[in-house]
Amino acid sequence: MTPPLIELRHIGKSFSAVRALEDVSLTIGRGEIHCLAGENGSGKSTLIKVISGVWQPDQGELLIDGQKMEGMTPRAAIQHGVQVIYQDFSLFGNLSVAENLALSMELQEGRKLVSWRRIRSIAQEAIRKLGVDLDLDALVETLPTAGKQLVAIARALMSDPRLLIMDEPTTALTGREVEALFRVVRDIQSRGIAVLFVSHKMREMLEISERLTVIRSGRVVAAGPISEFDEAAITRAMTGQEIAAEGYRWEGTAGGTPLLEVSGLTIPGQLEDVSLRVMPGEIVGVSGLLGSGRTELALALFGMKHGYQGQVRIDGREVRLDSVQRAIEHGIAYVPEDRLTEGLFLTQTIDRNMLATSYARLSKGGIIQRARAAREAAGMIREMAIATPTGDRPVTQLSGGNAQRVVIGRWLLNDPRLLILNGPTVGVDVGSKAGIHRKIRELARTRGLGVLMISDDLPELVDNCNRIIVLHRGRLVSDTPTEATSEAALSEQLGALA
Repeated sequence: MTPPLIELRHIGKSFSAVRALEDVSLTIGRGEIHCLAGENGSGKSTLIKVISGVWQPDQGELLIDGQKMEGMTPRAAIQHGVQVIYQDFSLFGNLSVAENLALSMELQEGRKLVSWRRIRSIAQEAIRKLGVDLDLDALVETLPTAGKQLVAIARALMSDPRLLIMDEPTTALTGREVEALFRVVRDIQSRGIAVLFVSHKMREMLEISERLTVIRSGRVVAAGPISEFDEAAITRAMTGQEIAAEGYRWEGTAGGTPLLEVSGLTIPGQLEDVSLRVMPGEIVGVSGLLGSGRTELALALFGMKHGYQGQVRIDGREVRLDSVQRAIEHGIAYVPEDRLTEGLFLTQTIDRNMLATSYARLSKGGIIQRARAAREAAGMIREMAIATPTGDRPVTQLSGGNAQRVVIGRWLLNDPRLLILNGPTVGVDVGSKAGIHRKIRELARTRGLGVLMISDDLPELVDNCNRIIVLHRGRLVSDTPTEATSEAALSEQLGALA
C-alpha cells in the first residue's frame, strides 16, 4: 500500500511555558486539497512551520512518503517537495515580476553575473507552468494583491513541489479574485500536487477542500472528509460554541433628519453623482466590484478627497469635508481596510494606539493628563473585550481580531456620530468576527451611531445591515432594504455588473 505524502504523528511543540501544539496527527494524501482550519492563535502557523522544517517538534514524528524525517530543515523540506506561500508572499516589491521569479534559481545555482535573457526565459517558463498572463516587467509593488499572489504561486511551482502550503491565501482578495484563485488551485491539483489550504473562512473551506482538519488551542478537535461538515459544524469545532447569524433591524423613523445626507457627490474619474442617506442607528452596507468607488466614497467622507463636488450634510447642516480634522470635528470616524499599514502604529503599545486620536482632548496646557488617559484606555479595552492583560503590551502581539478592536475602540473614545468601516473583519477569525459584529450592532442600536459598512463579504452585509447600496464604476446603482434581498441576489447582481 502506498504511504501518504505527508504524515504527522502525535506532534507536540512548546515555546517556554506555552504549549502551541499537543498530540497533533495529520495526514495529507497525494494530489489532495486539504484544509487546515482554526482561529487565530490555534496553532495553525506553528504546524505549518513544523511541516516546512522551520521549527523542530518537541515530540512526535514527521514522515514523507512513509520515511521518518529527522532534523527537518527548510532546505530539506524544499528538496522533498514542500513549498510554503505565506500571507505576506515574501516578494521583493522593488524588483520586477521576472526578477522575483528568477532570483531563487539564480542564487541556488550560484550565478554571479546577470543575464537578462536568462532571467526572462526563467520567468516565462514559470508563468507558462501556472497558465496565467503576467507583465514580467511590472514592479511587484505596483501589482494588486491577486497579482502578487500569482507571482508567489508561480515562483513556488518552479521547484516542482509535491505539496503547496497556502497560508490564509484569500485574506485580502475580492470574491471574483477568490474564484480565480480556486481555479488555479484546482489546476495545480490536476497535476498531482497536494495543497494544504490554511484558512478560517468556512465557505471557502467547504468549496475548495476535500478533507478538513480543525485545530483549537493546539489540539485537533475535528477531522474528516469535507462532506461530513457544514458551516455550523466547522464553527462549533473552531470556537467551541454555537454562533448564530443575527440580522439587524433598524428601529428609527424614515421621516426624521438624516445623520448623514450626501447629494450629487462627484470626484472626476472616481465618483459620479452619488447620493445617499444614513439615519441615526442605521447600518448601511456598501458593496461593489473592485474599482467601484467604495473606498473613494469612504475617503471623501473622511476628508481625504479635496475638491469634491456636491453637498454633504450632517444633521441637516451642510458641511465641507476638506480635511481629516474637519471630518473628525463633525463626528466622522474611519477604520481603514488595511489595519497594519493604515490603522495601527506597529511600534507602539496598545494604549498608545488606542489613545492616538484623543491626546489633544486629554491634554491641559499642552501636558497630557496621564492618569485620565490610562483610565480611558483601560476602560475601552474592557468595553471592546480586547484579550490582553495590560495595555502596555506591543500592539503587534495581538491577534487580528483584537488589533481590529483597538482601531475601532480608538474612534469610540471620541464619541463619533458616523463610523465608516472599510472591510471591518478582513483577516479576522470567526469567533472575533462575530464579536466585532455584535459590538457594531450594539453601538448602532444603543448609541444611535450611524455606520457605513464597506465589505466584499456578502454574508457580513446581509447579517449586519438594514440597507445595502451597490456602487459600480463610481455610480450608485441600487439601494435595497436587506429584508428585500439576499446573499444570492447580491452575488447575482454583482456578477451581472462584471
